[in-house]
Amino acid sequence: MAKFLIADDHPLFREALAGALQLKFDALTLVQSDSLDSTLKALQEHDDVDLILLDLHMPGSGDLYGLIRVRQDFPTVPVAVISGTDSLEVVSRVMGFGALGFIPKSSSSEQIASAINSILEGDNWVPDALKDKLHKISDEDRDLAQKVADLTPQQYKVLYLIHNGLLNKQIAYELGITEATVKAHVTAIFRKLDVYSRIQAVLLAEKLQLEPPGKS
Repeated sequence: MAKFLIADDHPLFREALAGALQLKFDALTLVQSDSLDSTLKALQEHDDVDLILLDLHMPGSGDLYGLIRVRQDFPTVPVAVISGTDSLEVVSRVMGFGALGFIPKSSSSEQIASAINSILEGDNWVPDALKDKLHKISDEDRDLAQKVADLTPQQYKVLYLIHNGLLNKQIAYELGITEATVKAHVTAIFRKLDVYSRIQAVLLAEKLQLEPPGKS
């Protein structure tokens, strides 16, 4: 018996994937989530999850932050990113930041099942066309990812809004919190990223190509 967590904010895709997986795996238990917060909660409530099928773009998450956050908080649970964005650069970064597999959403149910079986057996899996082309992640990027992993989801949202050029007052309005709370988050972000200004924080965010975190 296996238990998978499908983390994707599109209910139709979750249901379609769940139906396909039920046909390919016997005695399968499926858990679903639709945001980074609900994904983290589901993992806390289900400590026997065998595999996370993680979308890159969910509310509360971004291109890489969701993967980094899940790998930091639940390092023993295998993660396979399943996404419609399958460029070489994206796949290289996904694998470099800790995923055991990258499965394009365009894959057939047979391909998805084969990929999952390989990952459950301890192998890495990416499409054949990309296997020998992946870029290595630099030590600098790995160090930066570790720093970003120390940010809470709320601090990540503040970082994104700083990156977008918003002032503290504007960030407070966007997130529905006080300006004093924003200032506290900014102080924590600077400390965790080991920077001393907004410009430095923005430059680090750009190195990881952080994407909009969406709404929680």
